[in-house]
Formats: sequence, C-alpha cells, structure tokens
Amino acid sequence: MNIDAKQTGVTEALIFRHFASKDELYWAVIERKIKAAPPGEHMRERLCAGGSDLEVLSGVATQILERRAKDQTLSRLLLYSALENHRLSHRFFRTYVAECYEVLAEYIRGRIAEGQFRPVDPLLAARGFLGMVVYHSWIQELFGGKRYQNFSVQEVSKTLAEVWLQGMLSAPQIASSQGTAKFNNGNRRKQEHVQ
Repeated sequence: MNIDAKQTGVTEALIFRHFASKDELYWAVIERKIKAAPPGEHMRERLCAGGSDLEVLSGVATQILERRAKDQTLSRLLLYSALENHRLSHRFFRTYVAECYEVLAEYIRGRIAEGQFRPVDPLLAARGFLGMVVYHSWIQELFGGKRYQNFSVQEVSKTLAEVWLQGMLSAPQIASSQGTAKFNNGNRRKQEHVQ
C-alpha cells in the first residue's frame, strides 16, 4: 500500500481519513473488483445460455479462469484476508461466494430433477466443481505453475468439466458417454469403458 500511495501522491493518513480501518479499505477494493464483473450474474447468464452439460460447465470454467488470469489482485487479497482477518473473509463469503455456489447448485438441482445427474447434495457438488476450477487457477497464477506447465484455458475447462461430469451423470448417461473420443495432451485416444 505504501508504494501505491507514494506513486499517486496520496499519503497513508489521507487514505485512512476516508477509510476507518484497513478492513474497510480492503473491503472497498474487493467490492470494486466484484462489482466490475459480478461473478454470480455472469455464471447465471452462462448457465441459461443453453447447450450440453459439457458445453455449459466448460463455459463457466472458462469465464472463471479467464477472469482470474487477467487479474489476480482479488485472489491475493482474499487469501491474505482469509489468513489475517477472518471477519473480512467471512463477509466476502457471505456476500459473493455463497451466491456463486447457489447459482450453480440451482442448475445442478434442475439436472437432478430431470434425471440427468445422480441425486447428490447440489451445494456440495457445486463446491466440488468450482473448487477444481479455482484451485487450478491458484496453482497456475498464484503459485507459478504456468512456468512449468502452461495449459490452454479451453483444454483445462473442458477437462475439468468432463472429470466432474463423470462423477455426476446418472448411470444411463455414463454408459452413453463411454467410448467417445477424448483428447489427452493433444493425442486422440479411445476412452475405455470402466465398470
């Protein structure tokens, strides 16, 4: 914060005249970043756009990964707040994260009701899918994984959606998806039927 303040000619005292505490300053940054690209709204739009489950979920993953690759500031701030200030991370979860989980859980509930997905807790299933996507983003962007293995966003999105769907599809959908062509590191291979 000191470097940014010096570069702009704004002193720390002036910043804290506007913000009562560091928490309020951090929350203002978080809110500004979220309001610029509301993740719950974007996810809802993608889920309602139609397509196969693979297309829909790959699209959701792509949106998340592309947004996070462009700007990791929010991720860094959230990790810091979770480690240093539990109130701020709880506030963020209640205000934004819970909405994303619920938006995806609505979609999953619908697919369960249609008999396309196995009957599982929709909220836990949503957390599982979003957890895979966010974890990949952290490994690549925050922890430097892309220096060693740089995957295309589309490949990652499709792969994560396929992996998740294999655990979610009801028995008839799993059987019909077996034997379809899959890609692995750019090479076409035949998926073996797993019993």
